[in-house]
Amino acid sequence: MAEPTDLVAVRAALERAHRDEWAVVFGTMVRLTGDWSLAEDCAQDAFVLALRAWQRDGLPRNPGAWLVTAARNRAIDVLRRRRTEQSRVEEAGRLVVPETAEDDERLRLVFTCCHPALPMEGRIALTLRAVMGLTTAEIARLFLVSEATVSQRILRAKQKIAHAGIPYRVPPPGLREERLGGVLAVVYLVFTEAYAPSNGAVVRDDLAGEAIRLARLLVAEHPADAEARGLLALLLLQWSRRAARFDEHWDTVLLEDQDRSAWDRAAIEEGQALARSALSEGDGWYALQAALAAQHARAATAADTDWAMVVHLYDRLLAVRPSPVVRLNRAVAMAMRDGPEAGLAALDDLGRPKELDGSHLLSAVRGELLRRAGRRDEALRATRAARELVRSPAEARLLDRRISELAGTAQPETSLSANRAQAASRKTTT
Repeated sequence: MAEPTDLVAVRAALERAHRDEWAVVFGTMVRLTGDWSLAEDCAQDAFVLALRAWQRDGLPRNPGAWLVTAARNRAIDVLRRRRTEQSRVEEAGRLVVPETAEDDERLRLVFTCCHPALPMEGRIALTLRAVMGLTTAEIARLFLVSEATVSQRILRAKQKIAHAGIPYRVPPPGLREERLGGVLAVVYLVFTEAYAPSNGAVVRDDLAGEAIRLARLLVAEHPADAEARGLLALLLLQWSRRAARFDEHWDTVLLEDQDRSAWDRAAIEEGQALARSALSEGDGWYALQAALAAQHARAATAADTDWAMVVHLYDRLLAVRPSPVVRLNRAVAMAMRDGPEAGLAALDDLGRPKELDGSHLLSAVRGELLRRAGRRDEALRATRAARELVRSPAEARLLDRRISELAGTAQPETSLSANRAQAASRKTTT
């Protein structure tokens, strides 16, 4: 042990340990006890104990091992107090922490949380809680639902695992590939909601980083899977822009206006290489989205983007999985390639799909294309309609600025950034 440590240093060490070790501590306790609720309680207690012990005794050389041991001892204490469960009491003394790779523990946990027998909302909530260590309050804020709703989702997921006898394991090879798609979907949704929340929640770059960490782990476990590589490529290319996405007031900076020198070139280079590799094996959903992101990442300016290729990639994406959001973004790309009237015609073809009911996206994009076409009054009406529906404060301020421009005397701008429309539709595929 090191020398006694001040409280500030201990808190900082615990924050790092919670970020890096929570899944391992929790997953180990699930494996040892077979009881998800007990495992969570013991893992939480271990972190509480660490606050006092590390301040008194100094920081341990291996915080993760310390926390696992503390959680295991807590589980023994709890099981011994359950005197009516004599078999559990006897079993408690045999709880030996096995040596296992941390990545193995994380994989067991994520595959169990993402089991196809669980509803998608339960998979996401349980993954955020069990794998990433978010509290129910944090998850509730992320999705703008009540804590009670989140608690019920997690409880139902745990009950389903217990009642259905879902094993705590990485599935065997025959089932692993079948289950991987569901795991990738959860990681993608976690990243998207953390990095570009659709509902006005606070951006969580730390959580987005954890999603990338999981994507890396899945690629390492499944190096031959093109879609796993495509997902990691997509997340890295989006992540590369994080330093330029907001100004000092946390207002959205449109992709057109971002300082591209602030983009993470290492992430871009890695993401582009992965995207090329994934797309070379076929038109996968994530591979195509990564290819779209790569088109923006390689352009020195928005005007330099190969919009013909972007439209072509959207056409291929629609062939894989038709989606109103993809068609919406394709309309923006068409406006960049062929002019705003072509984009508006594509929007007319899209109509008003029910999947976009209650969303500001369609009106925001229409308003931007109308503004670009010089149809100021129509653009103002569409942008105001979008403003009534938007939930993100940063995007609301963006639309407010656009409304002020359209309602004032300023002349319309002469160029359209596709990403000005995309900024109004942050849940896009690029």
